[in-house]
Amino acid sequence: MMKLRLLSKSANNLKHNATVIFLHGTGDTGPGIREWVHEILERELEFPHIKMLYPTAPLQSYTPIDGELSTVWFDRPIAMNIPENRKTMEKAYDIIRKLINNEIKDGIPVNRIIVGGFSMGGALALHAGYHVNRHLAGIIAYASFINNDSIIYETLERASGTKFPELLMFHGGDDPVIPLHWSQHVYKKLRKLGVQGQFKIVPDIGHDLEKHALEDMENWISKKLFPLKTVEREKLG
Repeated sequence: MMKLRLLSKSANNLKHNATVIFLHGTGDTGPGIREWVHEILERELEFPHIKMLYPTAPLQSYTPIDGELSTVWFDRPIAMNIPENRKTMEKAYDIIRKLINNEIKDGIPVNRIIVGGFSMGGALALHAGYHVNRHLAGIIAYASFINNDSIIYETLERASGTKFPELLMFHGGDDPVIPLHWSQHVYKKLRKLGVQGQFKIVPDIGHDLEKHALEDMENWISKKLFPLKTVEREKLG
C-alpha cells in the first residue's frame, strides 16, 4: 500500500466549501511545487473558501531514469506513441480516487473539486477528469501530454453526449521536455470528443511555471469555484 503525503492550505483557516488538488511533476513533492508557485507569484495561491491540496507522489521505479526511484504518480517513457502502461495507471487512479473521496467525505460536493497539475501531474489530472470521475468542476493541465492510445479517449468515446469537466491547458512555447505540439494534439483530440476548454501557449517559456499563466489559472479557479451564498454554505455544513 502506497503512503500518500498531503500538504493543504486553507486560507484564513475558514471552513472551505471547495477544493483544488494540484499534482506536482516528476521528482518533485507537494511542498516543492507549493513553494515554486509561491516564489513565482511572490505570495501564496490561496482563496478564502477554497482548500489548496498539494499531495506528494510515492517513491517508485521510473523508466526514463533507468528504473531508479523517484516521486512519480506513474511510470511511463516520455513519448506519445508508446502504449500507455495501464497497470501502473491503476495505482495512480487509486491515489486520485482517495484524494477526491476524502474531500467528498469532508462535505465537499464533487462538482466543487478541481484537479490540476504540472507535467506528469497534469497528465494524471486529465485521467482524473476524463476517465476516473467525470463529475469534477474542472481540470488543469500545465505542460502535459497523454499517450496516443490513452484510455481517456476510449472512455470519452463511450460517454459521447455527456457533459465533461471544463479543461484549462497551458504549455510553454519553448518547452524542450514535452514539445508544444504534443500538448496541442491532446487538446484537439479531447475537443473532438466533446471536452470544452481553453489552450494557452505561454511565449518564450520552457518546461516551467510562469507568473501570468498562474494568475490566469487563479482567475479561472475563482470563476469555477465561486464563493457560495450563506444558504448554500449552511446546506454543506
